[in-house]
Amino acid sequence: MKIPFVSFLPMEKELNDDLKSAFERVFTRSWYIEGVEDEAFEKAFAEYCGVKCCIGVGNGLDALMLALKAMEIGVGDEVIVPSNTYIATALAVTYVGATPVFVEPDIKTFNINPELIEAAVNDHTKVVMPVHLYGQACDMDPIMDVARKHNLYVVEDCAQAHGATYKGQKVGTFGDAAGFSFYPGKNLGALGDAGAVVTNNKELADKIRALGNYGSDYKYHHIYKGNNSRLDELQAAFLKVKLPHLERMNVERRRIAKMYTEGIKNSRVVTPYVNPECIPVWHIYGIRCNERDTLEKHLNDKGIITNKHYPIPMHLQECYRNLNIPVGSLPIAEEISATELSLPLYYGMTDEEVHYVINALNEF
Repeated sequence: MKIPFVSFLPMEKELNDDLKSAFERVFTRSWYIEGVEDEAFEKAFAEYCGVKCCIGVGNGLDALMLALKAMEIGVGDEVIVPSNTYIATALAVTYVGATPVFVEPDIKTFNINPELIEAAVNDHTKVVMPVHLYGQACDMDPIMDVARKHNLYVVEDCAQAHGATYKGQKVGTFGDAAGFSFYPGKNLGALGDAGAVVTNNKELADKIRALGNYGSDYKYHHIYKGNNSRLDELQAAFLKVKLPHLERMNVERRRIAKMYTEGIKNSRVVTPYVNPECIPVWHIYGIRCNERDTLEKHLNDKGIITNKHYPIPMHLQECYRNLNIPVGSLPIAEEISATELSLPLYYGMTDEEVHYVINALNEF
């Protein structure tokens, strides 16, 4: 049996007619930037998240970068980010001229450990950027407590967590702003690159929108040195088609994850821990194994495609050599990088395929 790590085909088959209608609608209208589709999706996604404002942008990295830029974060400032995340989180900080400060995760959840954040705060710290990694919400109450105590902004990275909740509240609604990615592989994915910032601060939202449109508040009038990062009409139309189906597709992801967790009985494999106060959306089902590379080959040889999130921690990437963080300085991030393996999990995956993966894991 051949099992891909991810497949969009089951979802696209279900939504085929609506997606094609969305394309035809935009093509017939012949208006491709900043139009009615963008406005309609922004309104719908803001309502879904439970916030006042949504600003469509080009991608998830831009969403984080523009939020920081609107907060006037720059050279000399520090932003606390988890040491275990996709590099886009740190790059957003770098792009505004600030310095990312890495704080270790909780080995159980892979998310930033709130107990370690305050020790990283100093006079240069301006923002805490928690990442709801793999689709599980961070422990937000203590994070917000530290931020309030030290008068810090909180920018949530929700790139992998569309619809995830913490104590019944959706991610993206706790901090001052939140960035979402709609990369095609996300739980809510476009048919190309796309992203959004959500916030309850109208003034901040207006500034982010202007910054993403060349710093312009109206045509040819530029009040900021901005960027070109806008959600185009086609992607907005496709996202608007997919959004009403997100909840039921997340429910199916949870069902598959439950099958994995209950079915995997190999003592050498550590299955994901779920904070009982969180409802995850399982963008990624990441296991840990001390013999990760051997296990990966075992699964791949059986036709099961896997992935690693992420095989080189950010502080050891070539591009961040300038931070001078040596091997061993962030041992939990390094351990996760050395032991994490992501299993196939996508909407439309059959029970037969899930059981095939489980049996292969238990045979290892």
